[in-house]
Amino acid sequence: MKNNAHFASGRALDVICLGRLAVDLYAQQIGSTLEDATSFAKYLGGSSANIAFGTARLGLKSAMLSKVGDDHMGRFLTDTLRKEGCDVSHVAIDPERLTALVMLGIKDKDTFPLIFFRENCADMAIEADSFDAGFIGSSKALLITGTHFSSAAMHAVSSQALALARANNVRTVLDIDYRPVLWGLSGKADGETRFVSSDAVTRHLQGILPQFDLVVGTEEEFMIAGGGDDIIASLKAVRAVSGATLVVKRGPLGCAVIEGAIPGKLDDAFNYRGVQVDVLNVLGAGDAFISGFLKGWLRGEDYDACCRYANACGALVVSRHGCAPAMPSPAELDYFLAHAARLTQPDQDATLARLHRTTVARKQWDELCVFAFDHRTQFFELAQQAGAPEASISALKQLLVQAVAQTETSLGLAGRTGVLIDGRYGVDALNAATGRGWWIGRPVELPGSNPLQFDWGRSIGSHLVSWPKEHVIKCLVQLHPDDVVANRLEQEAQIKALYDAAQISGHELLLEIIPPESLPQGDDTVLRAVKRLYNLGIYPEWWKLEGLSSSQWRAIDALVQERDPYCRGVVLLGLNAPIAELAASFEEARHSTTCRGFMVGRTIFQEPSRRWLAGEIDDAALIAAVRANFEQLIGLWQRTRQNNVQLERAA
Repeated sequence: MKNNAHFASGRALDVICLGRLAVDLYAQQIGSTLEDATSFAKYLGGSSANIAFGTARLGLKSAMLSKVGDDHMGRFLTDTLRKEGCDVSHVAIDPERLTALVMLGIKDKDTFPLIFFRENCADMAIEADSFDAGFIGSSKALLITGTHFSSAAMHAVSSQALALARANNVRTVLDIDYRPVLWGLSGKADGETRFVSSDAVTRHLQGILPQFDLVVGTEEEFMIAGGGDDIIASLKAVRAVSGATLVVKRGPLGCAVIEGAIPGKLDDAFNYRGVQVDVLNVLGAGDAFISGFLKGWLRGEDYDACCRYANACGALVVSRHGCAPAMPSPAELDYFLAHAARLTQPDQDATLARLHRTTVARKQWDELCVFAFDHRTQFFELAQQAGAPEASISALKQLLVQAVAQTETSLGLAGRTGVLIDGRYGVDALNAATGRGWWIGRPVELPGSNPLQFDWGRSIGSHLVSWPKEHVIKCLVQLHPDDVVANRLEQEAQIKALYDAAQISGHELLLEIIPPESLPQGDDTVLRAVKRLYNLGIYPEWWKLEGLSSSQWRAIDALVQERDPYCRGVVLLGLNAPIAELAASFEEARHSTTCRGFMVGRTIFQEPSRRWLAGEIDDAALIAAVRANFEQLIGLWQRTRQNNVQLERAA
């Protein structure tokens, strides 16, 4: 079915979404009542915001027009949208009202307890002077959700935006988004109820329907918009006041698109079959649906494509926890569409899960200069040798954070600085480093263990729950592909358990591979170890490897590109090597396309730390000595890379 919508050319934005922008707190206990839920996951929420987020993730240029409170949750929402590529220049800050909040649970496939905390909230206080014709006219389309017509003030503001849109050749979209509780038709704690008949709401909606070019809703939502006794009567009532293209969401049956006259039966309209998946959570599926539909509609694709995207996006979100973060990337969507017939449980597909982790918007690390002081045994031994109390190690590591901060400022290394810090002696240092925009790694291995053991026992996943999301799991494993079978299998099982835990927790994973010296070493030992882990279905975001020959670096590059093109990269480890030896390692790696930098520790901290613990130097001298070593390494690394670029240009 052909898409006959026409869009203005040369617009900076594809769609502006006006409406709800809130925090969703999702109960993590599936099957529990909301009363019995014990922990919650925090997500971006609100229909309009979910659509702004979803369309941005799918590659459209979206913008959010709303309001948040001058509070922590408001900053979370704007940061989340911004990181996804959504324009938040017109998300105003309300100093008087708090950001809206929703609490949700997943009791079973049909029961979703939901409470809206929206009394006098920020996103229902958008002001008419917060946007103008220039902003509205910069987009191909304006989307508004029905909730923003439920109060007199927001009805006026939404109507003003619609008038500006129609005056500036901007297509208008209504997501009916009927929530009876937000129209005062059910109890304040009854956000779950999806349909309550109301002549007043029907009259209200019919008063705005003539201003829209595209109207999207479920069958129940079209029945409230039309006020009829059945879906066809309701659609005819809608058509009587609106010439819009009507898109009826039909759940697992797919969707229907109606232009022109309403048929006698919904099945007689243009229908596109839905995707059959096991349902976990229907909340947010409609927002995913319209995000997918807009991906095709705004690019002029026919309705077959629009519906195919829409149904697939909705199917993916109903199989996942949460709304906005469950939205697919283009790579996920393509993969799912290619394999939809067999993916009835998309949340269980390892490839899809990996694409969901690796192909969404995330901070890029093209170069990394990391100071590693996650060592535990080595610092304990230094303190023992110096006769210093064990508690001094914590103070020492906090000083090392200060050294990194000074180096970052001095060398202009924002976005390229990192640290490895442990949670045994480095808790205060970790807290000081977190939130600075650094790459931060934390070790999980029990020092010296072979086979691999975790510092807190086998239940590694339960420990990761308390970690900030920006912390990267770092695991050193003494892995050798020719190890005795029993030891190798135990190591691999532990690594796989860690990898699976990381998939659930959402943390990135760095694997540091150091073959034990007691076993024969070949040029390709590290390469074979990495290949073995890939064969087992383990795809860490990062590899940390010892210095390799240039030929082995080429082999690593080829392997990573073949097995995991979404890998973040490889970094060089130090092993307390002299700076001259590290410089040689940098040189060997200078042509590598996957090597992003270095993570070096004892070469930088060993001697200054020994002297500080022995009382031979003060804090300032320690920081100065550490900085000198760290900055010398940074200079060597950068000169090697710059020389490589110059040689490539000359060639």
